[in-house]
Amino acid sequence: MRRPLRRQRGSTLLEVLITMIVLAFGLLGIAAFQVKAQAGASESYQRAQASVLLEDMHARIEGNAPHASAYVLDYPLGSAATIADCSALAPGAALDLCQWGNALKGAAESKGGASVGAMAGARGCITQIQAPDPASGVCRPGIYLISVAWQGWHKTRSSALACGRNLYGDDGNRRAIALRVAIGLPSCS
Repeated sequence: MRRPLRRQRGSTLLEVLITMIVLAFGLLGIAAFQVKAQAGASESYQRAQASVLLEDMHARIEGNAPHASAYVLDYPLGSAATIADCSALAPGAALDLCQWGNALKGAAESKGGASVGAMAGARGCITQIQAPDPASGVCRPGIYLISVAWQGWHKTRSSALACGRNLYGDDGNRRAIALRVAIGLPSCS
């Protein structure tokens, strides 16, 4: 004789509770992913800003090529908190460095009276790698390294670039990119 099957008439409280726990863990995973994605987007934005600042100084140096050595710095720009007044400076390296220092401090964009247009703790460095030598038969161009460093949001491998080293606590939080610029000697023979 066959027994009749009993029909199940809904979910038990235990099944609902387990479903809620699984759903909660899934939502926590999605939230953690969102936080990581936001940090990645912010890091990407900062790197793009640094690239713009590198190209800006590259154009300034090339525009004033005969005086390229005047752009070499003994200290990183951007470390002072206040925006400098560049209006009294004559066109040339001093004006370009003043304006670039202000751009590193975020002067290009403000929000609520605060400068927010650059990366967190941005610093700019310009060093000379090779001095120009216009001597006959040598004709060696001047080579300069333009670097931009800033504070990253999470720790990574330390940059080999010297710009901003030891200015951001743990050096794994420092981000830095650089561009080499060769200034030729058109009058060389």
